[in-house]
Amino acid sequence: MLQVSELYIYPIKSLGGIKLETALVTDRGFEYDRRWMLIDDNNKFISQREHAVMALLKTDITSNFIIVTYTANNNSIEIPLVPLNQGVVSVEIWDDICTAQLVSDKANEWFTNILGINARLVYMPDDTKRFTNPKYTPAGKLTSFSDAYPFLLIGQSSLDDLNKRLSNSLPINRFRPNIVFTGGEPYMEDTLDSFIIGDIPFNGVKLCARCNVITIDQNNASSAKEPTKTLASYRRKNNNIYFGQNVVHSATGSISVGDELIVLSRHYEERFIIEKK
Repeated sequence: MLQVSELYIYPIKSLGGIKLETALVTDRGFEYDRRWMLIDDNNKFISQREHAVMALLKTDITSNFIIVTYTANNNSIEIPLVPLNQGVVSVEIWDDICTAQLVSDKANEWFTNILGINARLVYMPDDTKRFTNPKYTPAGKLTSFSDAYPFLLIGQSSLDDLNKRLSNSLPINRFRPNIVFTGGEPYMEDTLDSFIIGDIPFNGVKLCARCNVITIDQNNASSAKEPTKTLASYRRKNNNIYFGQNVVHSATGSISVGDELIVLSRHYEERFIIEKK
């Protein structure tokens, strides 16, 4: 049996995640997942790819606030879930331009001091609709400030297989998934097409090409060659290194740790197949 073992949200893009027992599924992914984002002077998103220190910014959510803590000195800030600023700005995230709401001058100053660059915090309001790539998904599918899709799915057996190949085992937080499941063979998520968790239908739409963020230790912001070096030896295809599958959904509701993942169909197209080594 395939079973959900871990659930995560990342309220502010590229900052630390929050582990959940139950997650609410909204029209654009898990509730609060990447609804906030840091932008630079050019209104372009800021990420760990260029600023590894962001790994040291951990998040928590209360009924009224996001609490962000800089673990290097335990300095923290409370950010209201409802933005104080009503101003809006057009922001750039990869190939997309969309409207975001400014959050607060206090938050901007706090993040600027830590990152050492001018940074502003923005929020994706409900009336901003950012669509997934219609080349890979049905038209009209939404996502938040995620890289491209509302969910990332990884099998625990895939991480276990990778760790057997590494000198030092890595935790799942290196890969920033939303849904982790147990059971099945390593990398079976590659070919999952249609599946159900709880009452919610999901579809795997695209293998997840990995960037340098997986080389950043999420506890101390240091970086190394692994796991990219090892993954490249057996998970490379068309000059990309893949680990996990991007997923969209067709309903709202909630899913919980312990829920069964029921596979309805598999992908057999060449783009989902990575030769086993």
